[in-house]
Amino acid sequence: MVSHIVLVETVWVLETRCAFERDKAAAAVEMLLDHQSLSFQDAEVVSGALQRFRESRGVSFSDCLILESARKAGHLPLGTFDRDFGRLEGTQLLKAAG
Repeated sequence: MVSHIVLVETVWVLETRCAFERDKAAAAVEMLLDHQSLSFQDAEVVSGALQRFRESRGVSFSDCLILESARKAGHLPLGTFDRDFGRLEGTQLLKAAG
């Protein structure tokens, strides 16, 4: 079983340690999703996050997974201080106090 945390760490390692470009990291996640012997913590959320990750440059896979988890749970808009993430549908950019 592949948890969300393990999947986020996998994408991080592929991008930072293995120098995978975004599209190549997304293709690797898709291959894992299609693997018959693996099961995922909420594969529907992972698929949605993967699609959003492919479409949204400048936003991390982990952010996409957080947003899709919140969407499935019915907890939108999702507040964020991250400007790039705050541009995605379903998020709300928050202003820091001060």
